[in-house]
Amino acid sequence: MKPLPQSPIAFMRALKERGNYFNSLKSVDTEGPLDLVFYRPIGYCWALLAQRAGISPNQITVFSIIIGISAGICFYFNSLWINVIGVLLLVWANTYDSADGQLARMTGQKTKLGRILDGVGGFIWFIAIYIAIVLRSWPDWGFWGLAIAAVSGYFHGTQTAIADYCRNAYLFFKNGKAGSEADNSREVAAKYRSLSWSKQPVIKLFECFYLKYTRNQERLTPKYQQLMRQVRRNFRNGVPTEFAEDFCYEMHPLLIFTNLLTFNFRSIVLFICVLSGFPMIYFFFELTVMNGLLLYLLVCHESFSKKLEKTYFFFSS
Repeated sequence: MKPLPQSPIAFMRALKERGNYFNSLKSVDTEGPLDLVFYRPIGYCWALLAQRAGISPNQITVFSIIIGISAGICFYFNSLWINVIGVLLLVWANTYDSADGQLARMTGQKTKLGRILDGVGGFIWFIAIYIAIVLRSWPDWGFWGLAIAAVSGYFHGTQTAIADYCRNAYLFFKNGKAGSEADNSREVAAKYRSLSWSKQPVIKLFECFYLKYTRNQERLTPKYQQLMRQVRRNFRNGVPTEFAEDFCYEMHPLLIFTNLLTFNFRSIVLFICVLSGFPMIYFFFELTVMNGLLLYLLVCHESFSKKLEKTYFFFSS
């Protein structure tokens, strides 16, 4: 492996020369603009450094969790400068969140545990952030603030789960099974049953949560589940190119909503609310704007799933 250059300018030039940056991404068209111009390039730098240092993707994920929790703690204080430090820490944590997946794809170290841990990491960040905001706002909001945060947190989890599910459905039909992280509850349940609480307690616990996660995704997308049952029943030798292209054509305009429902958009609003001294506004943003985006995504995704089923499987039993 060619050694990395020492100066920052030479290092950035080397990224272009190696030409591996785009191979570290899931897919360019599923990435948000801010990811492509900021988080993913920085994440790629971290991934190259981690590869050189022998650091694994899961270790990077653990580092991101620690930094993300530290960011949440900073949001507790009613101090602009400490809050700014929290913002910078959360941005740093998200560059690591980019780096772990990029390193996994670069080195072939992709694992189910790594994917689950990556999702859990972002969830832990926001648990710390939610607790900090509730405690900070306690004198004014009390238990009402706690209740609002709990409901907001539930919908936050649903929003990111559905965004991830729809994005991976698109990648499945665009790139095939190998190019997607799409899972179904039947496969996850089989893996969960194969594990032992006595021999593999940590992995089985992760699989338990992941099973509930995938079942919730499927519960909220019944028309898509019906479509996929027809696909598995009728396309046993592989999905025809025409069907895959039609699915991607229908899904592509909705990718902007999958991006809006993940980290970048919500983090910008979070930063504004915290730095302005009104962090509780963030929860109302989650409950109104973000749920509106979620509802629109679900309605559109279910609608075209039903249309494709009627178009391709009208005469199927």
